[in-house]
Amino acid sequence: MMTRIESTLRRWRRRISRSEWLARMLKLQINEREPDAPALVLIQIDGLARPQLDKALADGKMPFLKRLIEHEHYHLDHMYSGVPATTPAVQAEIFYGVKAAVPAFGFMSTDSQEMLRMYESNAANKIEKRLTDAGHEPLLKHGSCYVSVFRAGAEHDEAHFCPASQGWGPSLKEAGPLALIVMLLANLWSVIRTLGLLLLEFILSLVDFFRGLISGQDFVRELMFIPTRIAITILMRELSTVGVKIDIARGLPVIYINLLGYDEQAHRRGPSSKFAHWTLKGIDDAIARIWRAAHRSSRRHYDVWIYSDHGQEDSTPYEVLHGRSFADAVSDALSELPENPQGYRASSNGGVQLQRIRLFGGQWVQKLFPIENPEKRREGETPMALSAMGPLALLYNIHCKGTAPDVIARLIVEKTQAPMVLYEDKHSFEVGPDGEKQTKVRGWWRHGAFALPEDGHKIMGDEHPFVDEAVEDLANLCRHQDAGDFVVSGWCAGHQSLSFAIESGSHGGAGPNETHAFALMPGDIHFPDNGLEHWRPKDIRNAALAFLEAQPAQQLKSPPAVAMAAPPDASPAPPAQAKQPEQTLQGGADTDDSASINMRVMTYNVHICKGMDGKISPERIARVIARYSPDIVALQEVDVRRKRTGGIDQAHQISKLLSMDCHFQPAMHVEDERYGDAILSPHPLRLIHKGILPGPSEKSRHHERAEPRGALWMEVDFHGIAVQIFNTHLGLTKGERLRQIDALTGEEWMGSPHCPRPRILVGDFNALPGSAEIKRLTSILDDTQIKLPGHKPRGTFFSRLPKARIDYIFVDQAVQVNDIHVPRSELTRLASDHLPLIADLKIPRTGNR
Repeated sequence: MMTRIESTLRRWRRRISRSEWLARMLKLQINEREPDAPALVLIQIDGLARPQLDKALADGKMPFLKRLIEHEHYHLDHMYSGVPATTPAVQAEIFYGVKAAVPAFGFMSTDSQEMLRMYESNAANKIEKRLTDAGHEPLLKHGSCYVSVFRAGAEHDEAHFCPASQGWGPSLKEAGPLALIVMLLANLWSVIRTLGLLLLEFILSLVDFFRGLISGQDFVRELMFIPTRIAITILMRELSTVGVKIDIARGLPVIYINLLGYDEQAHRRGPSSKFAHWTLKGIDDAIARIWRAAHRSSRRHYDVWIYSDHGQEDSTPYEVLHGRSFADAVSDALSELPENPQGYRASSNGGVQLQRIRLFGGQWVQKLFPIENPEKRREGETPMALSAMGPLALLYNIHCKGTAPDVIARLIVEKTQAPMVLYEDKHSFEVGPDGEKQTKVRGWWRHGAFALPEDGHKIMGDEHPFVDEAVEDLANLCRHQDAGDFVVSGWCAGHQSLSFAIESGSHGGAGPNETHAFALMPGDIHFPDNGLEHWRPKDIRNAALAFLEAQPAQQLKSPPAVAMAAPPDASPAPPAQAKQPEQTLQGGADTDDSASINMRVMTYNVHICKGMDGKISPERIARVIARYSPDIVALQEVDVRRKRTGGIDQAHQISKLLSMDCHFQPAMHVEDERYGDAILSPHPLRLIHKGILPGPSEKSRHHERAEPRGALWMEVDFHGIAVQIFNTHLGLTKGERLRQIDALTGEEWMGSPHCPRPRILVGDFNALPGSAEIKRLTSILDDTQIKLPGHKPRGTFFSRLPKARIDYIFVDQAVQVNDIHVPRSELTRLASDHLPLIADLKIPRTGNR
């Protein structure tokens, strides 16, 4: 009944949803197919390093992200951004699977001698065409993106606030003025909220403006930063958030949004500044609104993944430290060579901050924030060129005949006081990690010459969190076709971080903070088991593809056989099966006590996999189980090949998704349709006994109408210990339950002389703790929720308001209880009308009678 009520409420919410109405008024395409297919929202927090996120969480700046970790079973992982640590490079790796697709945010194409900056449409289109022509599959096909350098397969009208896209322009024009007025009225509160935030941000930007002037900043740049700060920190974030909610209502399969506000402020005032951290509150709120919209979607099963593309280093502008631009310093240094390069072209040293507002499009924005034409600086066919938009500077066309590269590198370090200069030695070769032949990378720093990877730990420092990967990527960056002749780094071990742009926070190099991103993932999504213990962008791509390509259960009809499930190699296991290295809810065999071993047991009434939204989804049940990594799972109310649930063998389907062995016991069997209980485990299972329990007595008026009830006894080989597990689902009347408990404790089941210890009895007993039935059981076994010292027992039914405690895990007296969990996440409250009950047990290694 409660399921029907909630399903009705969800249907009415969908009918009056503002996002739903906006999508229809704009005549946007709506997905009415594949309602059970997985879908994904990727949220990128631009420029937020893991250490800065930890600080924000501790300071209460991001309460919703903290709630995801504490209550929704998300886990916070480290992520290595790669080198260069720039948004275009990370996006290319996630969207196309290509590492270091670009050498920097701004660089020169060696083919065309054209200076490219990735906020320009021609640069973004050129690189994206190169990636697609190479045959790389885009991640966002049939989806949408917001504030992205690349479209990554999204159609032009589904790419918003991107360097080259149409966004909603055509749809807004087609909708007409009346529709726009209705849209504004329907979203009046959102409009008022946005106007209020804009006013607040304007006041803060004025304060920031005067503080910048007092500290000696350039007046014009400070003045121009006011509109860019307001537009990017508030307006672009709010519009993008509304757009993502509309796309969720439309049922798009994959949606990407990049939240820029923190990165913009961090560039200007520094990554640890109060102004930068202030923007995290608004970002946290935007994520909360998107997450709630995703979990209320009636068109697809959305997952929300949150990560950052890179961090930032607290940096000092080179020009502020040395009183002249780096371009001038390099030109002066190379003028001492016998055949010095003539003239130079340089990209802007102003950074990317004032150019991001161009993502709004519109002629007036382009005129107010123009891009300087680098062609005006040409002084020859191939003049010396410099691209320096952060802590990396790329030098091109350094044609000094007769002068060795190491001499030029030393001269640049000594004359400009740059921390480090690297170059590709095209006359020296080595064997790469994959056995291929590659050129050697050498360089110069304050301690003299060095080579990579041999001296990588010296120049990076052993404190670098990803030193070996950063060294490899930095060497490959120097080999990039568009990296130029010399790569100048504004950071190395033991040197303060310098930026070659006018900014207080920088990224793009190989520093320890700029390469230290994070990934906040649902409990069943994990980085690959490759020994590195962290993500990198390509891992997120691979996990996203595996998630999106998972087939719904309706398309995977299982065979009639119900006994043991097929081996897990029959279909590849999703990444959800990986164990979590940093999870407090952890089962497994690790224990300091050699006389016992840790085991996690879960019992779960899955309500025929029918959620509170009315949808039947074995995949969702499998995700609940996977998030808590149990060693043994006992399921009740499982359908097998029943018409009411689409003819799916739910037990087999769930076990297949989890790569677990499974045994199913039907309590009801009508022709080919079955209904009953199941036990699943990644450990070997052996069937001991299964059967039907006694129903109401013949004198009872319920005798003819009572639903048959069964039990299943399996022996689990748990690291050499034979554990007896019993799973049952008792009847609805007291007399019936008492008869069934007498049977379970009798000689045919738990009282059998062939039933060794330890014994674990689990299931849905349909009885409250003070009932006679439960008292009879606790005279023989221990109730785990009572046995755990200091634990307040928690109810499991009904999932939205779990006041009734009718699901139990009973154990022998020798079995200790380490912890109890009754997860109340949005997923568990939605997936079934019961919450799962999880017990972390300590099993004695030696059984006894």
